[in-house]
Amino acid sequence: MAFTSMLCCGRGSDRKKRDKKEPTWRIFSLKELHSATNNFNYDNKLGEGGFGSVYWGQLWDGSQIAVKRLKVWSNKADMEFAVEVEILARVRHKNLLSLRGYCAEGQERLIVYDYMPNLSLLSHLHGQHSSECLLDWKRRMSIAIGSAEGIAYLHHHATPHIIHRDIKASNVLLDSDFQAQVADFGFAKLIPDGATHVTTRVKGTLGYLAPEYAMLGKASEGCDVYSFGILLLELATGRKPLEKVNATIKRTITDWALPLACERKFSELADPKLNGNYNEEELKRLILISLVCAHNQPEKRPTMLEVVELVKGESKAKLAELENDELFKAPQAADYTDGVSVAEDSSDFISEEKDVKQELKEIQQEITHHS
Repeated sequence: MAFTSMLCCGRGSDRKKRDKKEPTWRIFSLKELHSATNNFNYDNKLGEGGFGSVYWGQLWDGSQIAVKRLKVWSNKADMEFAVEVEILARVRHKNLLSLRGYCAEGQERLIVYDYMPNLSLLSHLHGQHSSECLLDWKRRMSIAIGSAEGIAYLHHHATPHIIHRDIKASNVLLDSDFQAQVADFGFAKLIPDGATHVTTRVKGTLGYLAPEYAMLGKASEGCDVYSFGILLLELATGRKPLEKVNATIKRTITDWALPLACERKFSELADPKLNGNYNEEELKRLILISLVCAHNQPEKRPTMLEVVELVKGESKAKLAELENDELFKAPQAADYTDGVSVAEDSSDFISEEKDVKQELKEIQQEITHHS
């Protein structure tokens, strides 16, 4: 199969360089994963998406795992499986979800990760845990910093550089200490040396997509920065990236937040579930950073290394420069007519087909070049 050759080509020299103390991944048997998940029992299901389902499991040694099971086998699914396994096998960072292993038997494609007991950021902001109010301000700041550092690693330290293409709240998982783990690399793209962007079919989630990517298919690190800006704004405000104005129009979170930020009404932007328990300076900082990240003009967005520095508040000069950015100079009226038209039952998830063989070939060439 295509994915096996991809994995082999990156294994040699790259894996020899890794620290021997680092955890390694392995190949699981289908029988082992059936046993761990109680035959993929419905009661073990953690979630479901366009790719398939994720199940909780427990191995013979007592360790807990999460198993992503692709819904149906297809060339497209096989490609996303191959991309995710290859990238996860190569990257190591405390804020990127680690690969435990994978299984490819017959038409079954499964990826095994460490189980994240606090599930996803989405579940705490808008889902099953949202009423429990477990995300206090300290935890939100930790999630903001951790996820920023994970993405910065992909953009600036991984070889070749990686763009994620699907940064969103459901792809930020939380461990037992609520530390962020950026997950789901099925749509990730490797950036060739010297390239500013790659042109590709649009994949991702409405509300998080940068304009130049949604309209022109130009994927770059700046697209991830835009998505991270939306995520950061969502984390601070508790609002969804898109909210319905009426049956056919949705308003973006930036359309709602930017006028309030221009008027310095930061308290009105804070998530009501915080009950006023937040650091005012840090809230202001996150709001301003998020909106600059989500700038419609890609050249005016910061890099993820700059975002990490700003979120941590390490440079007072840069923070002052941020506050005086022209984006926040004049109050801007919210214009609901600029919302996104959507059909009532439309999905916010986008995944378009591409020439699968060609994309696999491109990925393999880029990996081989850097191995």
